[in-house]
Amino acid sequence: QVQLVESGGGLVQAGGSLRLSCAASGRTFSSSRMGWFRQAPGKDREFVAAVDWSGSSLRYADSVKGRFTISRDNAKRMVYLQMNSPKPEDTAVYYCALDYGLGSPSTAKDDYDYWGQGTQVTVSS
Repeated sequence: QVQLVESGGGLVQAGGSLRLSCAASGRTFSSSRMGWFRQAPGKDREFVAAVDWSGSSLRYADSVKGRFTISRDNAKRMVYLQMNSPKPEDTAVYYCALDYGLGSPSTAKDDYDYWGQGTQVTVSS
């Protein structure tokens, strides 16, 4: 019912900036909650950021708070992750995810029903 496609990944220097995008198609997007997760080699997939249907309720992992910003544009069916001052430890494959739960968005990967293919982000020192 839903297809998610991430874009915007690549190589960036530490202290620079990068903007990831996720395009959603299929089932209604405006009623969804959206999240960003990441997975580094040899590591578990971990929560990064999430936003509710309206963009008014935001959640961030402590490791990225103050540096990354999640936002959404329901008219364009897009969700974004602005990465400011990325660090080498931010290197990972970044995934966007969608669910139709109510209330504040979840930080648990198992709560999300749809996932994109991921986009690689590499931060050099």
